[in-house]
Amino acid sequence: MSSSKSKEQIWDEWRDLVNMAPQDLEDWLETDESKSVGDSDSGESTGHKSGRRIVNIKRTNKDDLTDDQYDHMATVVGYIKRHCSQGGPKEDLESSAWRYSLMNWGHDPLADGGCA
Repeated sequence: MSSSKSKEQIWDEWRDLVNMAPQDLEDWLETDESKSVGDSDSGESTGHKSGRRIVNIKRTNKDDLTDDQYDHMATVVGYIKRHCSQGGPKEDLESSAWRYSLMNWGHDPLADGGCA
């Protein structure tokens, strides 16, 4: 595992920040809005690929998580923290690229416990 944080620290932050249920995230990833945001190197954005990995991780029992999955969880936590600290737009927050991007990473900033 490449993160300097312990697995327990990563798990705790992940549970706090990734606030979308696996099915909700999976459904979101199928929308045009989800596919419209993010940097793309091969037709699918980095965030969209990450979202598919997040669904898989959320459906995995904690005791069965691999080091690679914990590494991705740490990446997700870092992404969500960075983008939440930047804040979203003052207007049209609900349909903003900022929100859509965060949702691809499993965090709905407008949900309970969200960063908006």
